[in-house]
Amino acid sequence: LFEGAQGALLDIDHGTYPFVTSSNCIAGAAAPGSGVGPQLLDYVLGITKAYTTRVGEGPFPTELTDDVGAGLAKRGNEFGSVTKRPRRCGWLDIPALTRSLQLSGVNGLCIMKLDVLDGMREISICTHYMLDGVRADLVPTGAEAVARCVPVYETMPGWQDSTVGAKSFDDLPASARAYLRRIEALTGVPIAIVSTGPDRAETILVHHPFQ
Repeated sequence: LFEGAQGALLDIDHGTYPFVTSSNCIAGAAAPGSGVGPQLLDYVLGITKAYTTRVGEGPFPTELTDDVGAGLAKRGNEFGSVTKRPRRCGWLDIPALTRSLQLSGVNGLCIMKLDVLDGMREISICTHYMLDGVRADLVPTGAEAVARCVPVYETMPGWQDSTVGAKSFDDLPASARAYLRRIEALTGVPIAIVSTGPDRAETILVHHPFQ
């Protein structure tokens, strides 16, 4: 079992250059990084939040600079794990997520922090961008092009009931289940795990990722 430490779009070759890290951090980098042959990597679990965050500078098409974004940051305790800088928060960005899934060959999704969306009346998802007047379904390469992307949103009903401690997918509020199913439909990748809180026990195993 190998764990990546940074987001796919911080990859030095495939990320939003120049706002990237100094190495390859997509799933395929596990092979040269560990000395294990790539043919032995048989399952890739992609981990993403139920919304989008970014630390530091760089383009962020779905960033929320209003009270909604501040609320996500507060409820999600969004601070950089190393730098402790406040993370910028925004709606889930499907073009960025889909590109990340493609770059890493992701087989299943783990959706984290679903509980941070509890109590919201409406939730938006960025389904695609308009880039220089043309529809874009994937985030482009390079920061300059990303900065010109205008997000196009689909709005879904939120839920008032708490998701914290839900033991199964069916225990989640109907609107929360619909939100997760919509993520699956837009990305084409099945959800394997849903996290509804910081405790290890606050995890729903939808499909066992290694069976």
